[in-house]
Amino acid sequence: MSPSPPRPRSAGRGRLDGWWLLSLPLLAFLVVPIAALLGRVEPDQVLDNLRSPVVRQAIGVSLRTTLFSTALVIVAGIPVAQVLARPDTRLRRLVDALVDLPTVLPPAVAGIALLVTFGRRGLLGGVLELGGVAIPFTQAAVVLAQLFVSAPFFIKSAAIGFGQVPPDLRQAAGLDGASSWQVFRFVTVPLARTALITGAALSWARALGEFGATIIFAGNFPGRTQTMPLAIYIGFELDFNLALTLSAILIGLSLLTLLLVKWLLHPKAGADTPA
Repeated sequence: MSPSPPRPRSAGRGRLDGWWLLSLPLLAFLVVPIAALLGRVEPDQVLDNLRSPVVRQAIGVSLRTTLFSTALVIVAGIPVAQVLARPDTRLRRLVDALVDLPTVLPPAVAGIALLVTFGRRGLLGGVLELGGVAIPFTQAAVVLAQLFVSAPFFIKSAAIGFGQVPPDLRQAAGLDGASSWQVFRFVTVPLARTALITGAALSWARALGEFGATIIFAGNFPGRTQTMPLAIYIGFELDFNLALTLSAILIGLSLLTLLLVKWLLHPKAGADTPA
């Protein structure tokens, strides 16, 4: 009986290999500033600042606008994701490039673009003004700025989810008499649920941290358009402790969002790992 071949040793298990060591400088660069910021925040200080009207108003504006913009992203983004999930065509590649564009544009450019579109003298501003609608420097402007910069995160994730639904299942549902809407509702959406939730969470987190487009298109008015990032900007000049508190809150919310996304993508991570 021939001896069994030796089992390969898992590389890097139980020790730091070369790649781990080479990755440490950048990992430290990413982690140390966050740890330093959190280390400067004292719990008593956070509680005191949470009583501040500026902090409460900024949190309220951020939560209201991001929830609304995320809902708009989901409703308006699903049709675009369906287009991107189809077989590759030239038109699809063009749509894909257009969806990716806000992720590479500087946020200030996005703010200027929205202003020259919806401003009083903008492309659509005059028509809106005739109807008594003024968007710039209102919470509607905050929502549109967030929608512009966060939509790609949901659309790309949803498109991947839709694309992974087996076509045979949709065809079988259609042969059984289901309409296109029924196939989408009862087959496509349930199978792509994880991708949809992940995209919505990432889109919400991106909207929560939006700054550049918002300050140009919506301004920085406490209680009306001042979101948490804008309050941090003002707090940095007037009250650094307030800026620290809001920064810690944003870090916590962003971390919770990322943990949710990781759990959704890998729900059984660790459960299948042998002890």
